[in-house]
Amino acid sequence: MDRNYITGMILLFVLFIIYTQINAPTPEELERQEFVRDSIQQAQAAIETKPIEEVEVQPETISQKEDSLFNIQMLSANMGFTPAPKGQGRTTVLENDVMRIVFDENGGQIREVLMKNYDVLLEDSLGNEVRYPVKLMDHINNTFHYEIPLANGTTLKTSRLLHSIKKSNNKSLTLTAQSNLGGIIEQTFSLRDGSYVLDYDINIRNMGNVVDEETKSIQLYWKNHLNKLEKNVQFEKMYSTVYFYEADEGTDYCSCRGDDEQAIENRIKWVSNANQFFSSNLVADSAFLNGEFTTETTEEDDPTLKILTSSVSVPIDNFGSDQFGMQFYIGPNDFDALKAMGSDLSDIVPFGWSIFGSINRWIIRPLFKFLSSFIGNMGIVILILTFIVKSLVFPLTYKMLHSQSKMAALKPVTAGIKEKYKDDMQKQQMESMKIYREYGVNPMGGCFPMLLQMPIWFALYRFFPASIEFRQASFLWANDLSTYDSIIQLPFSIPMMGSHISLFTLLWVISLLAYTYYNIKLNMDMTTAMNPMMKNMQFIMPIMFFVFLNQYAAGLTCYLLFSNLFNIGQTIGTKKFLINEEKIKEQLRANKAKPKKTSGFQARLQKALEEQKKIAETKQKKQNRKR
Repeated sequence: MDRNYITGMILLFVLFIIYTQINAPTPEELERQEFVRDSIQQAQAAIETKPIEEVEVQPETISQKEDSLFNIQMLSANMGFTPAPKGQGRTTVLENDVMRIVFDENGGQIREVLMKNYDVLLEDSLGNEVRYPVKLMDHINNTFHYEIPLANGTTLKTSRLLHSIKKSNNKSLTLTAQSNLGGIIEQTFSLRDGSYVLDYDINIRNMGNVVDEETKSIQLYWKNHLNKLEKNVQFEKMYSTVYFYEADEGTDYCSCRGDDEQAIENRIKWVSNANQFFSSNLVADSAFLNGEFTTETTEEDDPTLKILTSSVSVPIDNFGSDQFGMQFYIGPNDFDALKAMGSDLSDIVPFGWSIFGSINRWIIRPLFKFLSSFIGNMGIVILILTFIVKSLVFPLTYKMLHSQSKMAALKPVTAGIKEKYKDDMQKQQMESMKIYREYGVNPMGGCFPMLLQMPIWFALYRFFPASIEFRQASFLWANDLSTYDSIIQLPFSIPMMGSHISLFTLLWVISLLAYTYYNIKLNMDMTTAMNPMMKNMQFIMPIMFFVFLNQYAAGLTCYLLFSNLFNIGQTIGTKKFLINEEKIKEQLRANKAKPKKTSGFQARLQKALEEQKKIAETKQKKQNRKR
């Protein structure tokens, strides 16, 4: 393994570290997150210290003897709408072959959405698999309601109202809150067959006489406690947040790594509460007027993953009779299904926003989809993808190996220079550059091919933990390619590495060490003259990668293992059958005999080395005078 290959590996590792830190919060973001956290705590403290008469009265605080009086008071405060009694009311279900939705008459809200084709897969203390259905929007403290400003200065909240339920069939129902003054708030839901789409309308009638006449909108308030649905909670948190689509600006989101809030004074097309692989999305037929969005992180031992809050303004022009149409998409983060909803809703799939995201969306994802259309096992799909990728980049691999062979053929010449100028590093570099130029060898030829392959590697780094196709897809010993494949559970946790050993990661590191050892034996003369630090880095780098990737998606480390096995095969096969050492030496001799034309890069490099030498000589002279 020559110096250029090691340089490429070091650059790869450095860029990997930089890439993983790109989305880390800046000091300003950390300060803002701390401000948000403090604001939440202050607000909670203010509520806790309010005098009793200022605290909002809830039905649960009313004793049974006071129920009648309370209902009369609430009926008057709610402009004749019947208040919802405490506790959960009568529920009704809409379902199709992929989902089951539970509605509650108390508050007229969705209480639970069950995914029929997806499970949560966890392990108990004995390491046994435990499965139960994926549920969304089912937390007891969730709320989805409208706030309507009334002419008497109060605000009517639909979550406090009792709704009648009218179900026309198993796919459609209407929740209606009706005032004894004639006002009607009607919510209609229609579930499509075989789809995760729920058509949704809110219809307000006969409310013009009780609503503030200046009001042209109502506020939709949505608070959602996200469930923990994946084994690797660390990554699930990193990929979970509130997304929204701002008209004329595109998709944006709250920070995934801490508390955050966004206030948008512009039209909002949709809002999404997204887990790593599932989401609840509300898409307006037209647009909401504006929005405020908040993400609140939770402690590790909290059963809730995150708390997401959205507040958007729903335009209502006529409270005498007006309707606002929307659609719910509640289900898996399937790229094609989300894309079919329009307005770039597929952006919530965290493939990345840069060139790597584009590679994932329009190259790697379609290729995976094509292969998986006739191959049932995703591990085999990864193997075939690895073969395709390594075949496409083989010309670069060949150039790298050919460059290594050229450098090896020149080793006796460059070794003589190092021996001659062993006390003058600057002179060594200058004379070595002359030799490379004289024989027509590019010393960076073995490094650039590796760097050119890096966009694919970084794209796959985001692809596997974002693609629901790999969720709970099993291969060999791994039962979920979207998360780590734990083969050994440790009794302690190691920072960054976790409390387990991932077998695919371990095998990849072993293969990388074996490949390193093979190259050292193959290029023994080059390795002997190598800088000791560079020698050690050949073995240290795989260990460092193991620490960073041990908790990562098994699909990625499986790909890296296959890729390295192909590397070993290509290296052995190329050097044995395609590279002729005698022809390379003959070519170098022919290059030496040709008249030389210095390139601009070589000239600048030579000039830089000469300037460095002059600076070093000047410093040495000054030191000699001081002595």
